[in-house]
Amino acid sequence: MNLHLVLLLAYGALMVGIGLYIGRRVQSAGDFFVAGRTLGPGLLFATMVAANIGAGSTVGASGLGYRDGLSAWWWVGSAAMGSLVLAFAVGPRVWRIARDRDQRTVGDFLEHRYGRSVRAVITLLLWIGTLAILAGQLIALSWVLHVVAGVPKPIGCLVGGLIVTIYFTAGGLLTSAWVNLVQVVVKLFGFGIALPLAISRAGGFAGLAAATPGGDYWNPWQGGGSGWNYLALLAPAFMVSPGLLQKVYGARDLRAVRLGVAANAGVLLLFSPVPALIGMAARALHPGLANPELALPTVLMQDLPPLLGSLGLAAVVSAEASSADAILFMLATSLSQDLYRGYVRPAATDAQVLRVARLAAIAGGTVGVLLAIVSPTVIGALSIFYSLLGVSLFVPVVAGLYVRRAGTPEALAAIAGGVAVMLAVHLATDGLGFGILSPALAGLVASAVAAGAVLALRRRPTEL
Repeated sequence: MNLHLVLLLAYGALMVGIGLYIGRRVQSAGDFFVAGRTLGPGLLFATMVAANIGAGSTVGASGLGYRDGLSAWWWVGSAAMGSLVLAFAVGPRVWRIARDRDQRTVGDFLEHRYGRSVRAVITLLLWIGTLAILAGQLIALSWVLHVVAGVPKPIGCLVGGLIVTIYFTAGGLLTSAWVNLVQVVVKLFGFGIALPLAISRAGGFAGLAAATPGGDYWNPWQGGGSGWNYLALLAPAFMVSPGLLQKVYGARDLRAVRLGVAANAGVLLLFSPVPALIGMAARALHPGLANPELALPTVLMQDLPPLLGSLGLAAVVSAEASSADAILFMLATSLSQDLYRGYVRPAATDAQVLRVARLAAIAGGTVGVLLAIVSPTVIGALSIFYSLLGVSLFVPVVAGLYVRRAGTPEALAAIAGGVAVMLAVHLATDGLGFGILSPALAGLVASAVAAGAVLALRRRPTEL
């Protein structure tokens, strides 16, 4: 057994140990769902950054950098821009409502604002999309173990799924927040060391430029399939993602919301060029990789000193695990609060809801492992989630916060119109879209138009 694998397994055991220890303090669904609304700016920042720097932001974005060049920074940069809106606009408003009405999930907000039908539709869509993003995190974990020790993909997915499911199930958001604090330190320190070493190994920026393609490869706006077009795919999702909004619910006050989420946005913006540049360094050092998503673990394994490479690999594992626990958070709270208490057993006790939440996390982790085994790439799995999340949730959540007249018909029209147009454009163009009109952007526009049209039609009779 090599040094890299020993250290990674020890780090996995540490995460599980912290989760089980903190989980002993979780005695109620309120602790599990919103950490008792006790998160200050520091813990909220840590759990937000941990969730946002995941498989897509590390393994996936490095693969995009390897393939497309500098424009891959938009993958993480778009998330940072969406997070700024969450920090100062969406987040404070939704936190007040959640505090005043003791809401624990985004489904609670949607039912309060629009009714049970909207809650049911969104819950179903979220389960479909969320399982796809969980699979993406586990695929990335499996790539790390494959490069480090030749572990087959199915075994790597299973190991990663077990670690995350155990520590999250122990205590939900409270456990995740403390484990995420450790993960954030590891990932920021690890990537901070890995970037300059990888560039130096490639001969500095001059060597990097000489060994990589010219043209759009060094264009920061657009290159290959990457560029500013990621704004439509990612920014809306990071404003209204249920997993992120429910972390905001756990803040102790408005100051914690603004500072914690804004600091998270700042770190994402600073981090955005890092995976792209590491991917470009990998292109210079290993130009023949069959799978671009192996770029990051390959550099960390082969081009850095063993101990520093292990630290970098631990940072990657931290990124994937922290995002995976955020996904389990969405799955567990959605099933237990939105479905079980919302429809199956409205009179369920707090203890019953907590038990169902833990069982839902185990079930979600199991299905996520199975999907990861059959899904081919990280970015492919994540794109399904972000597209579905943006076109189905963005307009209903924003309209619910800012448009007083918006009701159930507008919300349902926004969901149906957005999802239908996104799928139609995706199928008609094989995912490419029409010029700047990507499937995600087309879906967002259609969602807003559908909601606006229904709102205008419903207002017309009262104005005659």
